[in-house]
Order: sequence, then C-alpha cells, then structure tokens
Amino acid sequence: MGNIELINVSKQFPGAPRPAVRDCSLDVEQGSFVVLLGPSGCGKTTLLKMVNRLYEPTGGQILINGADIREIKVTTLRQRIGYVIQQTGLFPHMTVAQNVAVVPRLLGWERDRIDARIDELLRLIKLAPEEYRNRYPSQLSGGQQQRVGLARALAGDPEVMLMDEPFGAIDAITRTSLQDEMLRLQRQLKKTILFVTHDVEEALRLADKIVVMDFGSIVQYDTPFHILTNPANAFVHNLVGADDTVRRLSLLQVDMVMSRTPADYAHNGHPTIAANDNLRNALSVLLRTGAVSLTVLQDAQPVGVLTLDDIRSNAGTNNVAAIEKGHAV
Repeated sequence: MGNIELINVSKQFPGAPRPAVRDCSLDVEQGSFVVLLGPSGCGKTTLLKMVNRLYEPTGGQILINGADIREIKVTTLRQRIGYVIQQTGLFPHMTVAQNVAVVPRLLGWERDRIDARIDELLRLIKLAPEEYRNRYPSQLSGGQQQRVGLARALAGDPEVMLMDEPFGAIDAITRTSLQDEMLRLQRQLKKTILFVTHDVEEALRLADKIVVMDFGSIVQYDTPFHILTNPANAFVHNLVGADDTVRRLSLLQVDMVMSRTPADYAHNGHPTIAANDNLRNALSVLLRTGAVSLTVLQDAQPVGVLTLDDIRSNAGTNNVAAIEKGHAV
C-alpha cells in the first residue's frame, strides 16, 4: 500500500510574510510516480518534507493509507518512507554496505537478512556487491553515490519514496542514466513516489502525473500530456513550454505510431530505434543520419518501420490514451 492524501495542507514559518504552502489538496495513488514541479521557492520541497514530518503542517491533514501521519510515531513513519536528497546524505565513515543497512538494522532485521538485502539492492542499482560493498562514499563517483543513496532509501522496502531533486547536482550524461535507472526500478518495484524537481524535461520524462506549484499553491495536477496541451493558465503554459512541438514528441512512444514491417522491407542499412523509445529521439536519429526511415526493434528483432512522415503526422496528435500510456520511456 502507499496511497498519500493531502487535505488543505498549509505551512506558515514563523516570521515569514506568507505561507510557504497554502491550502494544498492532493491525492497520490498507490504505485504512481508524481513529480512536484515549479520554480525555486514555490513550496514543493516544503510540501514534500511535511509527508515525513521533517516539517509539521500548520494546517490541514496528511494521510498515508488512510491513517493521519500525526498519529504515527515519527521514527516509525520515517522507517516506512524512503528519503533521497540531492547530496545523497551518505555517512562518510560508513562503507556502502553499512550505509544501505541503516534502516534494516533499526528495524531489527537478522544479520543474514540484512546481508542478503544489501546484495540484492546493489545488484538492482547495477553496482556489483563484490566490488562496491566495502567501498566508502569518497571512493565513488557522484552518480554511484546517488545510486547508493537510492538503495539505502529502498532498503527497508518502504511503501512511499520521497525524492528531493536527487539528480540536481549530477552532470547531464549521468543524470540521464540515473533517470533511466529510476524508470527501470519503478517499472519493477511500483513504489509510490513523490519527486521534486525544477527541471521540466525531467518531470515530463519521469512522471505519471505532475503537480505544478507557484507561490505555495497547487496550480495544476494532471498528466504530462494534459499539462502540455491544456495548461491551466499562462504561468503553467510558460513554465512547461506548451508551444514546444518537439517537447510533445517526447511523450509519444515509437511503437504507437510505427507501421508494421512490409513483407518486402529490407532492414539492412537503415538506422534502428527501440520500440519503447520516443518520437523526439527518433526525429533526432533521422535528422542526424539523413535516413528516410528507421527500423524499429523490439528484443533485437525488427517489428516495424518509422518515417519522418509518421512523426510529422503525430506531432499534434490528440491520441491522449496512447500518449499517457507511453510517455515515460
């Protein structure tokens, strides 16, 4: 379980001229990936931190699986919620294994169970246990540290994951790789995730739904496609670049618009694209190579053909169901 419900939640810091969070209501479905998006100072991190009671609301109510979090002991609540921050928060004097084991030890797990969980999670984040178990954070790259931070947050098998700009301090190439890993893990684990970012591309790539915030209030809560095609106001329109047709292509998956391979189609010599990739990347390959079509592959086997005309004809598509199904690739 992992349903989160916010009911008229507010946060007023002492001495502040206005609330950091103002009368926010939100229902996050179990197993969904919800991104909090907005400019610096809009209240998204404050809202996130109230879910695990790092900040206490000054108004409203927060429920997890129907239970008011104020009625749950703080330590118990935080043991049930994974928390990942930008700076990873790894303990520098502890090895990778010791860092990952923090919550399971607090939960009183047996040593053999903890050791098995460490190895399981390191394999899950693609860090070989035999190589990384006994390293210290200073012996890891920034991307590797962030992966270990994610493993530590997952260690107690929490219902809910809170992630506060976890990839914000990582270089662009590593950031894309970590986003790929995040999507892979979410498809496998189906955690309920609240993820803070100010990066629109990251939000569109990762989210099942996006919460757009401004001045402490929720301006719009909807799917990436609806936010791009039907922004609630001028602020949302400008924030997400609603007029950007190429950005919209990133929400549409190749296998949803490709043509099935003709019997006489010759695959040799054509660039390839994965069936679960998006039209934005497909357009980039076509322009870079000058090819007239791409061979679409699934499990290394040709399953279709994609042309520039296919992309052009779907650039303004209103096929909402298809886009919402395949926006995160």
